Amino acid sequence: MDFMFLGTGAGVPAKARNVTSIALQLLEERGTVWLFDCGEATQHQILKTAIKPRKIEKIFITHLHGDHIFGLPGLLGSRSFQGGTEKLTIYGPKGIADFVRTSLAVSTTHLKYPLEIIEIEEGMVFKDEQFTVYALPLDHGIYCVGYRIVEQDRPGSLLVDKLKREGVKPGPIFKALKKGERVQLEDGRLLDGTDYLGEAQKGRIITILGDTRMCENAVRLAVDADYVVHESTFAADEEEMAKAYFHSTTVQAAQVAKTAAAKHLILTHISSRYTANEVEQLRQESAAIFPNTIVAEDFLQVKIPLYIEK
Repeated sequence: MDFMFLGTGAGVPAKARNVTSIALQLLEERGTVWLFDCGEATQHQILKTAIKPRKIEKIFITHLHGDHIFGLPGLLGSRSFQGGTEKLTIYGPKGIADFVRTSLAVSTTHLKYPLEIIEIEEGMVFKDEQFTVYALPLDHGIYCVGYRIVEQDRPGSLLVDKLKREGVKPGPIFKALKKGERVQLEDGRLLDGTDYLGEAQKGRIITILGDTRMCENAVRLAVDADYVVHESTFAADEEEMAKAYFHSTTVQAAQVAKTAAAKHLILTHISSRYTANEVEQLRQESAAIFPNTIVAEDFLQVKIPLYIEK
């Protein structure tokens, strides 16, 4: 599991930062990629990475401002042209279905794969045996949500030394026991896989917030999260401007992460007014309150380990 930041700018594309899109790569977990928002030229950004559009399984949209959705029609079409045949599901606020279907219809773009569009409200929006995704509304100029991705707890490690002490040889038996299955050995012994597994590993929690002022739901989505991705459009001294434009400052993002007892904070959606030299100042403003802060740049890749220390 890892992040790939495809676009980290706010509002309009800039030379150093494209508009918003984040890939959550789940290649080991399910062999797929989830996108969060899809700003203009997202598919161009993908060309500079190892991400394959046909691997994109789900796209979660936070809100319908152009810098978060204008890349969708092109990406959907290219995914088809490049041989994508697997189903793709888009989740987003009311209106996302009209936007996508109208764009495809007017441009006579015909997809070769099933496309499902789910217009969401708050609460659980997706669940399977691996992940549950929740959404809550934030405080922005139009309806906007944040997402909380919760991984199911993983089985503990196989107690290999214990098995070897009991004379069990490595092979298919180990694989079955790792799955928690019951196995009968050649000598008649019956082994229960649950007796040979260590303590279950806590599933990871990832929070990805859309554009927002500081608000209670941002904290609720971020509680105990391993990583929080929070917009930080403005520096600390621009609090009034952030409020007027329904955005957050570096300090407000840090306060959300601290209040939520999160482990790591990644700032994104950075205004083009800030030069590369000023980005370190933005990080320091946040880190003064929440030390585990980094500022995302386009093509930043963040590995999310199985076990995350605070």
